Amino acid sequence: MFVYVGAYTEPEGSGAGIEVFRFDAGAGALSPVQTVAGVVSPTWLALDDQQRVLFAANEADDGRVSSFARNETTGELRPVNDQRAHGAPCYVRLDPSGQYVLAANYTGSTVSVLPVDPDGRLREASQVIRYQGSGVREEQEAAHPHMISPSPDGRFILVTDLGTDQVFVYRFDTATGQLVPNDQGTATVMEAPGSGPRHFAFAPHGRTLYVINELGSTVTVYDYEPEQGALHARQTISTVPEGVDGPAIGNSCAHIVVSPDGRFVYGSNRGHDSIAIWSVDVGTGELRSVGHESTRGKTPRNFSLDPTGQWLLAANQDSGTIVPFHRDPDTGRLTASGPVTQTPSPVAILFSVDQ
Repeated sequence: MFVYVGAYTEPEGSGAGIEVFRFDAGAGALSPVQTVAGVVSPTWLALDDQQRVLFAANEADDGRVSSFARNETTGELRPVNDQRAHGAPCYVRLDPSGQYVLAANYTGSTVSVLPVDPDGRLREASQVIRYQGSGVREEQEAAHPHMISPSPDGRFILVTDLGTDQVFVYRFDTATGQLVPNDQGTATVMEAPGSGPRHFAFAPHGRTLYVINELGSTVTVYDYEPEQGALHARQTISTVPEGVDGPAIGNSCAHIVVSPDGRFVYGSNRGHDSIAIWSVDVGTGELRSVGHESTRGKTPRNFSLDPTGQWLLAANQDSGTIVPFHRDPDTGRLTASGPVTQTPSPVAILFSVDQ
């Protein structure tokens, strides 16, 4: 199994590009395989379904999306090409057909759709959507799309906009490479003013959606109707311990993950520097706090569960470390275990799913 780590490069950070590691699932250890230098701030990474092509968001002014061919045996990457993202991309994901890369461009207030050839070569964008508006917080001076990803059944595409506190639902026309506002159920959901929806994750059964709110230090739980793409807010819960005011201490949330069995949800706190752990009510999808685990470092922008759900790797951006945690499948709790990996400005972690 391999792990791909993206980092901020100069001037935002000190990373070299994309680091490739081999992962020892017995010890939770990473061993270096390759450094792909010269990739500008690859702050999000995505693999195609065949695990043969890796795509990277180059988060810079007038940023680009990069494509790399992947050697499944060695894990090594070979550059294919890149294309303009029409903004500074902070998230990339393939559409369900695998024919397009979807990019959320935080700076530039856009999302873009880039066609992909069978060999992984990217073509010029088939669509660019520009968002308008602002929010009540200083960080919400403009629209800031932060994540774009399909629903589990692939029928709809969702976008979170941190700047305007909205979640958008689209249908996707694979023949033309166009996102179309959902006319069957929900097209837009407004979150609480100043919440700043950032990333989201679906329950494995596809009927509950969890949205982590960067600015509000909260998670919003939605009932999701996959037939119509409809969203109905059910619960909002804090990401920090009881009695702690997240925004007041400068906390901001980043990533959210559901365990493979759907019993637990994990979210990262930057400032409180922890992983929040919640158990899931299997009947309603609602969350109950289990506790918080320190990431043993500063600013955990991203983390990832390995495909088995046994290990969680936390990337501490400002302390330059990746810390492995063993996950208890019964309690959901995390225990720091295994060697800490030193690597500059890590902000994206992606496991391969090799047979």
